[in-house]
Amino acid sequence: MTMKRTMLSEDETKQFAERLGILLTAGDVLTLEGDLGAGKTTFTKGLAKGLGVKRTVNSPTFTIIKEYMGRLPFYHMDVYRLENSDEDLGFEEFFHGKGVTVVEWSQFIEEYLPEERLDIRIEYVDETTRVISCTARSSHFEQVCKELSS
Repeated sequence: MTMKRTMLSEDETKQFAERLGILLTAGDVLTLEGDLGAGKTTFTKGLAKGLGVKRTVNSPTFTIIKEYMGRLPFYHMDVYRLENSDEDLGFEEFFHGKGVTVVEWSQFIEEYLPEERLDIRIEYVDETTRVISCTARSSHFEQVCKELSS
């Protein structure tokens, strides 16, 4: 199941992601794809707010994984720097743990990703407009997408 939504502003993107964050449960894994500047960090800030994270959220580009505490632990991964690497950073602990994990540039660690996940793609349309596609890869995420659509 794939749903698409057009966001007309940065605030709308954050609000959509916040609604998603409220619906997430322990062990949920989301992949987040999009070109540089598409709005992945903006989306992640909204998601973190929905998870009750109070700290400032920014891209973990140089640290690969950042952890935040909210109603659940929130793990934000940017694995771009792992391209052409066979290094296992213990992803299983995050993917099957007690928190929610978001992985940017997930194609670089495809073999470690769980089958049950929500794949999110953000497409840049213009300065303010983005199209967000959510592909549910489990019945749990199909239900999450249905709730987001209503």
